Amino acid sequence: MVSLEELRTEGTVILMDKPYEWTSFDVVAKLRNLCKKRLNQKKYKVGHAGTLDPLATGLLIICTGKKTKTIQEYQDMPKEYTGSFTLGATRPSFDMETEIDQTFAVDHITPEAMTEAALKLTGEIEQNVPIYSAVKVDGQRMYTLARKGEDVKIKSRLVMIHNFDIDISRFPIVDFRIACSKGTYIRAMADDFGKLLGSGAYLSALRRTKIGNFDVQDAKTIDAIVEEFNEL
Repeated sequence: MVSLEELRTEGTVILMDKPYEWTSFDVVAKLRNLCKKRLNQKKYKVGHAGTLDPLATGLLIICTGKKTKTIQEYQDMPKEYTGSFTLGATRPSFDMETEIDQTFAVDHITPEAMTEAALKLTGEIEQNVPIYSAVKVDGQRMYTLARKGEDVKIKSRLVMIHNFDIDISRFPIVDFRIACSKGTYIRAMADDFGKLLGSGAYLSALRRTKIGNFDVQDAKTIDAIVEEFNEL
């Protein structure tokens, strides 16, 4: 239970289960307003330790007050995700944000080929940053430039995929669990997975389940946090 004294002096770390369609900024803004209201302050520091896309749910670590100085520590921790890839089509954003732009055959894809593709995407891999991402180019977010139709490219990056487990029982939907380093784009993994199979794929569901040793099972919903703050 958060206390007013804790918020006022040392700040706190809140594990949040981010709702579907909320941006990470939406969550930060909501909690900042709650803190300012309860503390009767015009300004108060609140930040998150790693963006989750609006169409993703799951663990978001929120730091308040002086605890915002520790954000980098959480950002550097490995992450774990669960979700689904849908084979047979691609989308410009690599996820559900944009419409399907191409369709592909899937009848040639075997279980063995999918297992091999997952293995090829395990370990240290080179990954292209999706154009629909929050990375800044010349001071602007890439997704802003992408939505304007501008062609933007930045250098690929090396990321570490510790585990990539797949469940093909719902083929052409492939369910997965991925444990990875910071900076990994699961959307990009979906696109790469489809290409390795001579087809296409996009991310159709995503949930962040772990950040370091922190688990989404220990996180609170936004409604629970609002209720907790109202009781302060």
